[in-house]
Amino acid sequence: MLPASMPVLEELGVLAQMERARFPKKWGATMLWGRDPEPWSWHFKETNRSYPHAYQVWRPTFDKILLDNARASGVEVRGGCAVTTPLIESDRVHGVKFRTEDGQEGVMEADWLIDASGQAAILSRTLNLRQWDDQFRNMAVYGYFVGSKRLPAPDSTNIFIESYEHGWAWNIPLANNVASVGVVIDSEVGQRGIRASGVEEYYRQQLDSTRYTSDMLSTAHIVSGPDVVKDWSYTSHRMVGDGWVLVGDAACFVDPLFSSGVHLAMMSGVMAAAYVHAAQRDHSLRGPAAEVYEQLYRTEYSHFRELARLFYASNRTMESYFWESRRILGSGGDEESRASFIRAVAGQPPRGYERAVLDRGDLPIGLRRSIQEVESARRTRADAFDPASALDAVPVAAEGVRLEQKPIFAGGEFQWSIVLVSPQRPNGAPVSDLVAALLSRIDGHHTTRQLIGRLTEGVTSADHKRAVSDAVLNSLRILYTDGAVEVQASSNSYNG
Repeated sequence: MLPASMPVLEELGVLAQMERARFPKKWGATMLWGRDPEPWSWHFKETNRSYPHAYQVWRPTFDKILLDNARASGVEVRGGCAVTTPLIESDRVHGVKFRTEDGQEGVMEADWLIDASGQAAILSRTLNLRQWDDQFRNMAVYGYFVGSKRLPAPDSTNIFIESYEHGWAWNIPLANNVASVGVVIDSEVGQRGIRASGVEEYYRQQLDSTRYTSDMLSTAHIVSGPDVVKDWSYTSHRMVGDGWVLVGDAACFVDPLFSSGVHLAMMSGVMAAAYVHAAQRDHSLRGPAAEVYEQLYRTEYSHFRELARLFYASNRTMESYFWESRRILGSGGDEESRASFIRAVAGQPPRGYERAVLDRGDLPIGLRRSIQEVESARRTRADAFDPASALDAVPVAAEGVRLEQKPIFAGGEFQWSIVLVSPQRPNGAPVSDLVAALLSRIDGHHTTRQLIGRLTEGVTSADHKRAVSDAVLNSLRILYTDGAVEVQASSNSYNG
């Protein structure tokens, strides 16, 4: 799991149960990857002080905690019922057909169907929505071991990821001395190897090809598996429709390099609940909030996808067909996705993985230069802004900057808000009432001082006027640094 899931667990009220389950606490990750010939570690506390750890969970126990919590919260749970077919009429989904363990069939009508069926993706497959991702033509072979060695303290409960000639391996320490161990290899090469040697022998061959992972398993024995998952990176053409929402792996799945699956599932689950609630509460939100749900989910998915793609491209610890082909793939791809990733990591607080990519990997020169250019431009603009001079300068909205009313996801719900749309933030960023009022009054003629005067008309308190003035200058500094606003003195561009 990732720390990003911890607030969701806290909101659900299950953190106490998580502690009682005695799941190992995951403080970070240890990797043999990038330029370094030896393993290196990073820790969540470096970028997340509120939640410095996550958990390495055993899924049957973890899933039962969540299911029992749902049942205790009033959810009707029907176990032993397999969904066979969604009920669809005129493009609207209105329920499902299901079969019980004793073979009886039934129908469940519903106003909304939330597809959380994982990689089975029942609704996505029925509607032919799945779109495979050619950038990640990988497969995984994995099993569970008892007695695996652990990393030395303080990294003994970290996930360990090791790149090797044919791909990469993971070793995840779980409770009761169990470890999840898998290898990720090229799908075509892996399927050929399995046909030639069988799953068990091929899995053993791959583990034997690793340096550190094989040593960690020298004292262990396998108790479950190996199992195979292939063709696993995909997304969906649509994630929301009339009466339905896709969540988790039912909507999309990206290469598991960064343990993003549970995070994406929980994030989309929270947003799906908020979306259905908003659509029932305010019918005007139904269509617009659906667009925002999909936009937010795709943005988060794309961030992990681009991160994984760049991490593959930046690895220099191995020279082989697997790594060379992925370094070539790493140089191309979706330019919009890459630009979004650059905006997200350049000069922004890291979420943990990003700086590991930038600092430890051998990134494509063009990408590193792009990030440096964005960071340098932001620093230059931040240094150039002088509040005293800005008071008598004229703010001008940059080209393409506008205010729009659209739904945002905040405080656990979808609600109408004013957002700032700009070339830097094409999806829009929510702004405060003050910033919206400021931007709506910027006309390229009035100085900042005059705009403050207009915003404080009728305000008699000197303290309140001073507070508004400080807030406007601070907002203007942020907008200027972000490139949303230029500040001009007379007809000349403002230079600080």
